[in-house]
Amino acid sequence: MDKAAAFLEYERKEAPHRPVAERLGNYRAVELRLGEEEIRRQAARCMDCGTPFCHAAGCPLNSFIPELNDLVRRGSWERALRLLLAKNNFPEFTGRICPALCEGACVLSLNGRATAIRQIELAIIETAFERGLMQPRPPRNRLARKAAVIGSGPAGLAAADMLNKSGISVTVYDSDLKPGGILRYGIPDFKLEKSVIDRRIDLMKAEGIAFEMRADIGRDISARYLMSRFDAVCIAGGAREPRDIRVAGRNLEGIHFALDYLIRQNMRCSGELPPDDDAMTARGKRIVVIGGGDTGSDCIGTALRQGAAQVCQVEILPQPPWTRDPGNPWPEWPRILRTSSSHREGCVRLWNTSTVSFSGSKNRVSGLRCAKAEWIAQGNNVRPGPVVLPGTEFEIGADMVLIAMGFAGAKKSRVAEDLGVEVNPSGIIASDGRCRTNVSGVFAAGDAAHGASLVVKAIAEGRKAALNILDWLGVKAE
Repeated sequence: MDKAAAFLEYERKEAPHRPVAERLGNYRAVELRLGEEEIRRQAARCMDCGTPFCHAAGCPLNSFIPELNDLVRRGSWERALRLLLAKNNFPEFTGRICPALCEGACVLSLNGRATAIRQIELAIIETAFERGLMQPRPPRNRLARKAAVIGSGPAGLAAADMLNKSGISVTVYDSDLKPGGILRYGIPDFKLEKSVIDRRIDLMKAEGIAFEMRADIGRDISARYLMSRFDAVCIAGGAREPRDIRVAGRNLEGIHFALDYLIRQNMRCSGELPPDDDAMTARGKRIVVIGGGDTGSDCIGTALRQGAAQVCQVEILPQPPWTRDPGNPWPEWPRILRTSSSHREGCVRLWNTSTVSFSGSKNRVSGLRCAKAEWIAQGNNVRPGPVVLPGTEFEIGADMVLIAMGFAGAKKSRVAEDLGVEVNPSGIIASDGRCRTNVSGVFAAGDAAHGASLVVKAIAEGRKAALNILDWLGVKAE
């Protein structure tokens, strides 16, 4: 396939989606994959820039993107796999749910449409699984060193994988029934089918990593036990403490945090709850989602699959522009209007809308009183804040409200207290630039150390923590 100026010949092509009417009937993945020839054409669009901003300014993992694209263009799938895994432990996760920061920094996006990097990386790893290239590869030398990883989300899994590959005996602890953390319990199946997670966990187990589930550190297992049995401990719990809204009527029934709602549906899909469990379901109800981010979008898709009568999404921020504005130059992440697959399935989106109060009947929510808000800089504050405009109040009927306003801190746990690790008021663990806490041998990674962030950043944090643990143990990284 000719490379020269291929970006002029081939347009960017998005992965197709299953038809709306079909996908609303189940929780299977919405996004399909492009065929091999089309993926190779998309890879050929890469300009092989002298300074690849996708690698340096975009990807938190610093993946070798131009080189990967060239190998895929040539059909060198096995070499592409080795290069991809050198930087990304779990491309089957990022290839499905990463917002593709790399594409925002692609030089092609200056005057056109970026290279389809996320789709290309997903094609590499899925082709590898299909061709039997992803086989268990236990470490060649198992060392007399042990590490405990607390948390089985993306950061914890990445840290465990890196440590294990270098010969450390790793045990992952988590209070959930199954590993995966936010990947399994927070992200809907229609974005990430859980068989993808199971496939990777089976591979990690075959490579020697032990998983101890339903283990609550500080209650089921003491810190004294961990510190006496393991040479190093990595805390990698998720940021699951939701940000709340403090308005009149908040105590009414039928108002739920988004993550609680998503977790419950994921547990239904996986068989952890009986199929006839109908607690916290949207069937036949008017649903209002407060918050315009990815979690809010996930709630929309879930509510529609549950049979919601109607769905409305309320966002206090202004509607983003269709294209970059001058204050958001390339290669920064483009702050533009994004429409998810869930939005396309049917919902009303309201911008510049502040929730003033909740109304109810018989102690159950029946609606929201809202008002239009304008973002104005006040006093000495340079950054503008929302100001409710008098006389703009209006009502929205609601039988269930889902609060998707982000996360205020780490998941509440006794682990930090039990270990004697310093935390801030939000429960975020204090650590230095090398992921070290105030307790010798205890490290922190991902949301536990930095607050809620992207899966790709959590993987990068897990890798960083593992490398610093290896350095502290005096072990060479493989």
